Amino acid sequence: MMHNKRLVAVACAALLSVPFAVSAQESEESTSPFSASFGVTTDYVFRGVSQTDNEPAFQAGASYTAPFGLYVGVWGSNVDFGDGGPNFEVDYNIGWSKDLSDSWNLDLGVNRYTYTSASSGYGDIDYNEYLAKVTWTGPVVVSGLLGYADDYSNSGAEQIYAGLDASYEIGNGFSVGASAGYTTIKADSNEWPRRSDYFDGSVSVSKGFGPATATLGYYDTFGSDASDLRRGSDTYKPGLVFSVSVDVP
Repeated sequence: MMHNKRLVAVACAALLSVPFAVSAQESEESTSPFSASFGVTTDYVFRGVSQTDNEPAFQAGASYTAPFGLYVGVWGSNVDFGDGGPNFEVDYNIGWSKDLSDSWNLDLGVNRYTYTSASSGYGDIDYNEYLAKVTWTGPVVVSGLLGYADDYSNSGAEQIYAGLDASYEIGNGFSVGASAGYTTIKADSNEWPRRSDYFDGSVSVSKGFGPATATLGYYDTFGSDASDLRRGSDTYKPGLVFSVSVDVP
């Protein structure tokens, strides 16, 4: 099941990012259609970019999954986009997850990103993203994600995101993960660059402790546009992130 800026809780398959939602298989095995997660991370990283100005974040989410695959959820985190910017992000999602076979799962959903506590002059940056995710579960769990926002950050810009991630259990509760993604933003106004493209990537190692999971991940952004963005903001620079999440079935 997809979530927006996932609780760096296994952000890209194994990275603690931002999703609170459970997979269709997990929800079938759960005794309750309701689930929740709580987490803390040294940096809230979403698709390679810090959402907290390289500072810690506290995150929580809850979801409901119906027997036929429909799910709804809510997730929140503190954020820091600079002076006058919002202090909190609250995301809402709705979607449908279906096991196509023992190995394949299809997940279609919509995330609504909302931001609160900004100064009156900061502006509204809430927006929707439409997501499609395909997951193959074998010796390695591999997922492909495609996201589209037709009004990114309420700016009129179009954003497309394509990502691929994988995770592999190596035994004794340990797993390793890796991800790669590509973001392109096209704008028709002077408020944004006419076009911005960059790649993000990560590698991680996770350890499960009952309902808790600890993850250490390395995140980075690549490409000429990423280099330009780094000159104006530390949020695009590489770094190590340590996160702990707890799932409540």
